[in-house]
Amino acid sequence: MLEITIPGGPALALEHLVLDYNGTLAVDGALLPGVAEALEALSRHLRLRVLTADTFGRARDNLAGLPCELIVLDPDAQDQAKLRHVQSLGAGRCVAVGNGRNDCLMLKAAALGICVVQAEGAAMATLLAADVAVPDIHSALGLLRRPQRLVATLRT
Repeated sequence: MLEITIPGGPALALEHLVLDYNGTLAVDGALLPGVAEALEALSRHLRLRVLTADTFGRARDNLAGLPCELIVLDPDAQDQAKLRHVQSLGAGRCVAVGNGRNDCLMLKAAALGICVVQAEGAAMATLLAADVAVPDIHSALGLLRRPQRLVATLRT
């Protein structure tokens, strides 16, 4: 569990990290350098799940051996599927990270939503639904590895 107290804001008790794959952990289907090591480190504090349409068909191979559960979604209503998954875990105990339009609802529902804006860009609706926007996945995961950064951003 990762507990973070935000002055003037919520006290977060996070148990689950729910991640999009393409555009978030990967670009063009390839896992970004350094992501595997960051996920390994975070898995000591959070249960990791990757929800994806797996557009390039490489998520299973690229995530093999990492401490995360991979869930490949049907192509229809992915936004609703991601939302239902976060809700099933207890949205108040989840941090969600994504960039696409199909990530918007899960970021909004999660106790903490982080939007990454990398090579693929980010859907404006998702950007506006997030609690925090960052330039890349390493910055997003860094907020969880060094929570004082998150405190500095979200305090009132």
